[in-house]
Amino acid sequence: MNDAPALKRADVGIAVQGATDAARAAADIVLTQPGLSTIVQGIVISRIIFVRILNFITYRIAATLQLLLFFFIAVFTFKPRNWEPEDYPDDWPDAHNWPKFFHMPVLMLMLITLLNDGTLIAIGYDNVIPRRTPEKWNLTVLFFMGSVMASVALLSSLLLLYMSLSSWRGTSIYQQIGLGGLSFGQITTSIYLKVAVSDFLTLFSVRSGENWFWATRPAPILLAAAGIALTSSTILACFWPRSYPDEVYSFGLLLRKPKILPLLIWIYCIFWWFVQVRVSVLVKHVY
Repeated sequence: MNDAPALKRADVGIAVQGATDAARAAADIVLTQPGLSTIVQGIVISRIIFVRILNFITYRIAATLQLLLFFFIAVFTFKPRNWEPEDYPDDWPDAHNWPKFFHMPVLMLMLITLLNDGTLIAIGYDNVIPRRTPEKWNLTVLFFMGSVMASVALLSSLLLLYMSLSSWRGTSIYQQIGLGGLSFGQITTSIYLKVAVSDFLTLFSVRSGENWFWATRPAPILLAAAGIALTSSTILACFWPRSYPDEVYSFGLLLRKPKILPLLIWIYCIFWWFVQVRVSVLVKHVY
């Protein structure tokens, strides 16, 4: 009975098992098991929850910035019609002029967003390593980390768009490695696949914390969610039917040569993913 006023006045009042009704009513936390080790377990669980929330917010910032900035810059910077060859080659695949500015069909953007939301749910069940010291919010570092990860993915997407649009020029990397020029429909689906894969791989960059991504094994539900999202995006990019949604010519990457293009885009995404992880680890060690 004498402990009740102290429990009520404390920042966090804890009543042990077997405490009086008055002590239980005054406490913020009531232990249901004997001993004080339950407090330690509660602290560990709370820190795990904190890390999951931190990963969720960081990923949301990185993914949103990547998408918004990429399409904002692409619309105002890249003019596909300026990259269209003046003298059409014999194997010219498009029966129409390229658009005045680059944009993707809304349907593709919606698919990326929907699959993205599915993977976000799985973060709440991921395996994480709690810190040994108390957690605290640092919104400046949080937004900075999300911006750094988004910048790496943004740079790689803009670079791929540049290489794809210039694929008909003799000095382009596509011509140098023997892939040839791309149809604008292939360019559209290539960028869709690149943005989608980078978006989902960023999730594994975020969850690594101060360590490399292999330091903590992802939870099975997270792997399943990411696997479904990545597989769905890849299949859609490979077999997208020839269509003209939102006046943007689009078709699957496997419907025209080079049919190795989806694999090359995946390799390109994985390479930049390692760059993203390396940069994020360095930044986290600094802060």
